[in-house]
Amino acid sequence: MNILLLGGGGREHALAWKLAQSPRCTTLYAAPGNPGIAHQARLVDLDLADHQAVIAFCDAHDIGLVVVGPEAPLVDGIADTLRADGIPVFGPSKAAAQLEGSKGYTKDLCIKAGIPTARYVRTARQADAMAALADFGLPVVIKADGLAAGKGVVIAETRDEAEAAIADMFGGGFGGAGAEVVIEDFMTGEEASFFALTDGVSVVPFGSAQDHKRVGDGDTGPNTGGMGAYSPATVLTPELRARVMDEIIRPTVTGMAARGTPYSGVLFAGLMLTPEGPKLIEYNCRFGDPECQVLMMRLEGDLVELLLATAEGRLGDTPPPVMRRQAALTVVLAANGYPGTPEKGSPISLPLAADGSMIFHSGTALKDGALVSSGGRVLCATATGSTVTQAQAAAYGLADKIGFPGGFCRRDIGWREVAREAEKTEA
Repeated sequence: MNILLLGGGGREHALAWKLAQSPRCTTLYAAPGNPGIAHQARLVDLDLADHQAVIAFCDAHDIGLVVVGPEAPLVDGIADTLRADGIPVFGPSKAAAQLEGSKGYTKDLCIKAGIPTARYVRTARQADAMAALADFGLPVVIKADGLAAGKGVVIAETRDEAEAAIADMFGGGFGGAGAEVVIEDFMTGEEASFFALTDGVSVVPFGSAQDHKRVGDGDTGPNTGGMGAYSPATVLTPELRARVMDEIIRPTVTGMAARGTPYSGVLFAGLMLTPEGPKLIEYNCRFGDPECQVLMMRLEGDLVELLLATAEGRLGDTPPPVMRRQAALTVVLAANGYPGTPEKGSPISLPLAADGSMIFHSGTALKDGALVSSGGRVLCATATGSTVTQAQAAAYGLADKIGFPGGFCRRDIGWREVAREAEKTEA
């Protein structure tokens, strides 16, 4: 089977690496891909916003499955166009992708379906948003409603910070994403990520992870798209995972079907583990980045079979995903200046990755045949181990061998789980 992967970041490199291992995969194409993905796939110069060009390529190359990596093409409706042409596609429809495309849409769904989440107000008027602040304590969470590359969330510690965030969003600081704003109660607890596959009817858990959003050690500095992650997130105990499936994931799938917008693809639930139990922070309609990197390192079996079964509506008849008992951890190497304006064009030299480790490319390019940085998040040094502590040591050992003078990384990815493992050892 010929497969087309859409996207060109670290998530897509992890997907390409796993898809290419499948005996079902004859030829893997990637659009636009990146220099790392080129080791697993044939790169294709396609404009993902040009749906007819994507269709023409699929028809010309006998594509049996399209895997959509990033959220923007899904929110733009690429899955609808492909399905209308009879091409199996892994990813939700434009209507269903509103779960990520509009935070207000998801919050409204939560209220109707009884899904636990933070109290909120959504508004398209700046004056109403300012007035609504009086009903919230501090800190307070201000979110741009639309897609903002993982950066459209501000946790305001003071009223002045909250008002400034609202003014920035309505003033175009996040482009069209800030045309509407969601204001939420601040939830306390530990965050975790939970993933599930669904074909709109059947639902199966896919795994858990914990991301590190802040740019600096100790969870300091501004939010980013993610500076590293590990899997599994053991803070999500078997009891909590069952509650997440019963109280959050399944009601979402049922609620989306009842609306006439059945959801097919991966559901990525960002969770807050509060004293009252797990609550939904937000949904993503694709695999996370860098969570996908650690999930793919742990996944046993054939990814193509799982994604094709999801796309064809037969997930319930397919063996569920199986994750290795090993832990996996990934460290993001980012360009200096990130999450502001990143320095681009810095030379990169890569070591050989040992067994059980991988260097996934996120923002790299070739210039005169040499590898250079081309984005904010550039590389993901990823490794496995019998514990998160061992995976962390291996990942940083790999990261420290990478020659990247124009970049930096956090030095504490996985710190919560490493501390828990140390406590268990001492006990």
